[in-house]
Amino acid sequence: MEPSADDVRRYIADGLACEELRVDGDGRHFDALVVSSAFEGRSRVQRHQLVYAALGERMREEVHALSIKALTPAEWQALQR
Repeated sequence: MEPSADDVRRYIADGLACEELRVDGDGRHFDALVVSSAFEGRSRVQRHQLVYAALGERMREEVHALSIKALTPAEWQALQR
């Protein structure tokens, strides 16, 4: 059974504290906007690694493609202006 966008959102939220989390997708390919204080001082690659870690084995078994936009709360706030 393919996961829904809500499933993927829940998987990420269960493994990573997020201030904002949005996931869209069709069951195989997903786009995620993840805003977390955990990203402070981390590179883009390190941020993505944190999201992948939150997904764990699901990234290999259930989620086939994931596009991630990983922002700190300050970066997210700056985009809202």
